[in-house]
Amino acid sequence: MLRNGAAGGGGAAAGGGGHRPVRVWCDGCYDMVHYGHSNQLRQARAMGDYLIVGVHTDEEIAKHKGPPVFTQEERYKMVQAIKWVDEIAPGAPYVTTLETLDKYSCDFCVHGDDITLTIDGKDTYEEVKTSGRYRECKRTQGVSTTDLVGRMLLMTKAHHSNIDEDLDYRKHTDNFGKGPKGHSPWTGVSQFLQTSQKIIQFASGKEPEPGDTIIYVAGAFDLFHVGHVDFLEKVHRLAEKPYIIVGLHFDQYVSEVVIGAPYAVTADLLDHFRVTLVCHGMTEVVPDKDGSDPYEEPKRRGIFQLVDSGSNLTTDLIVQRIIKNRLEFEARNQKKEAKELAVLEAMRRLEEEKH
Repeated sequence: MLRNGAAGGGGAAAGGGGHRPVRVWCDGCYDMVHYGHSNQLRQARAMGDYLIVGVHTDEEIAKHKGPPVFTQEERYKMVQAIKWVDEIAPGAPYVTTLETLDKYSCDFCVHGDDITLTIDGKDTYEEVKTSGRYRECKRTQGVSTTDLVGRMLLMTKAHHSNIDEDLDYRKHTDNFGKGPKGHSPWTGVSQFLQTSQKIIQFASGKEPEPGDTIIYVAGAFDLFHVGHVDFLEKVHRLAEKPYIIVGLHFDQYVSEVVIGAPYAVTADLLDHFRVTLVCHGMTEVVPDKDGSDPYEEPKRRGIFQLVDSGSNLTTDLIVQRIIKNRLEFEARNQKKEAKELAVLEAMRRLEEEKH
């Protein structure tokens, strides 16, 4: 299936002329996949015609960084769901080598403008950089896995987690992204600011066509995870030509996004988008502020359907995973930032010596 927006990558083959397609390699942990990961892969895909993404195993990540939040199978599925990814390479080595690029017939590797270090502090992309088979894309400022882990640890029953407030995890959140001698610009947490220009880069630009089944899915989709992917995939299979409108997140199953969608699915919304089916997962439907059913109108019209994703993964379960390993996560992030600060200091000294 051709993913929304995946065509026209901008590589050699895009302009015709019989040139060999440009194959691009990206790799990483892709733990707690977020906007920054998607933005990196979007930029990488635009540099060529075919994007292969290597995903590290749990064992490799634990060795170099600390325990991942998601299992490798969950991470494989999340990365494959990103619409710019043509192929994934499970069990990719943590250090990117020419051997790996050649194995997958990739012309070059793409990574963000931050640094990735091994357990002994070496640049994981040193070999491909030296050989000239390395390209750089802009890192998305203000969003990181470190930030997400910190936010998850701050969650309480007042938000959307059922975990007891009396656990002693709050005191640990202040250590995320904080090294002993300062802050790394790569690990440190900053504020992510969304703009219309950033949003439009993720839009498919595709209008519904005659014969499309317009399906509306409402939800917070907070901390987008593999359970959400399973749900959207099931919704996508409900029709021969689905056009799915959903809140907040773009992926290969989504055609359009409504920003700031109303909690209740109103007649105006259904009529405006010409919705023929409204879907909800097997999670509890929380009443609107006035106590009414937010799906009252689609139910009245007979276009409401429950969809079982088949996944038992929830945001609460993810929070529990993080809390269970919170001390290891702290140590992981502190070690990571300490290595980054050491590299920054070395770079600063080198620059001073030049002058």
